[in-house]
Amino acid sequence: MDRSSRTRWSRYRFRSRWDLDAPPAHVYAVLEQADDYGTWWPQVRGVERIDAHSSALRIRSALPYEIRITAAELLRDPRHRILEAALHGDVDGWVRWTVRPHPRGGGGTRVLYEQEVELRRPLLRRLSLPARPLFRLNHALMMRAGRRALAARLAPGADAV
Repeated sequence: MDRSSRTRWSRYRFRSRWDLDAPPAHVYAVLEQADDYGTWWPQVRGVERIDAHSSALRIRSALPYEIRITAAELLRDPRHRILEAALHGDVDGWVRWTVRPHPRGGGGTRVLYEQEVELRRPLLRRLSLPARPLFRLNHALMMRAGRRALAARLAPGADAV
């Protein structure tokens, strides 16, 4: 396999939609506190603040490997409820949260999670073609767990933001 084929197979685009029974302002307030993700999202195994706009994260889902990344804030827009960060480390790319009122109303929220990354860790790059379905499943499981954990975090009676 030539280098350009490996590069193509080591790139991923993810989109997840989370519908939550909480007001958009409350959801945004929790998501904007990235340093706290490890307190409610089980797959976020560690967050260490680097400076006012970046943190080092350790992430592990179902597969037996841990991803280490640095997330550097690119955009924090409370008015439009958008959060965006650049990712560097085992993966390079970006991630964006967009928080909106649920289209059916009722006071709920629809969150759009978007991510574009390229694998940088050598072993993951070598496995990028044969393990692609597993990597995508691993990410889907992490996102499902994240949505459930955030819903529990936002539930009435849960710890206040």
